[in-house]
Amino acid sequence: MKKLILVTSPPACGKTFISKQVAKALHNCVYLDKDTLIVLSKQIFVVAGQEYNRSSDFFQKEIRDYEYYCVLDLAFEALDYNDTVLINAPFTEEIRDDEYLDNLRAKLAEKDAELFVIWVNTRKDVCHERMIKRASDRDTWKLEHWDEYINSQNFNPPTNIKDLFIFENSSEEEYEDSIKKVVKAVRG
Repeated sequence: MKKLILVTSPPACGKTFISKQVAKALHNCVYLDKDTLIVLSKQIFVVAGQEYNRSSDFFQKEIRDYEYYCVLDLAFEALDYNDTVLINAPFTEEIRDDEYLDNLRAKLAEKDAELFVIWVNTRKDVCHERMIKRASDRDTWKLEHWDEYINSQNFNPPTNIKDLFIFENSSEEEYEDSIKKVVKAVRG
């Protein structure tokens, strides 16, 4: 059966690294990264005369959901040509919303596909270190307002997804164990 894999978690948990490694390990897999759309989002900030802040009300209202619509549209199109599509994106609100997930599963069923969700579980202190190390302008506000930002994030895995795969990623040992298990679970 076809699969749409969502690799989710708050920012700097290691989603991009994990997503790329899982996609490589699965071999014939379409890899999509919502961050690829940031170049378009930055232009929206410019045209709207807004400060570039991906944590702002402007971003939440005018950009965020459209990035998700776009990457999901690409994924659904890719499922016409490949049996496995992986999306690297936080989906932090969506994966806790049962109605959203039910609608997504219904759309996937029309393509004879199922949903597979991977939650990247990483300690907050490790995320902070990674965010500093990656030195991305999308993290400027988050790092400058760390306490406010970190308190706005839910680092607990969602409890509403019964077959959620938790990818432990706070150490090299956890990563090595999880990568083996996730490939087996996806191909299961």
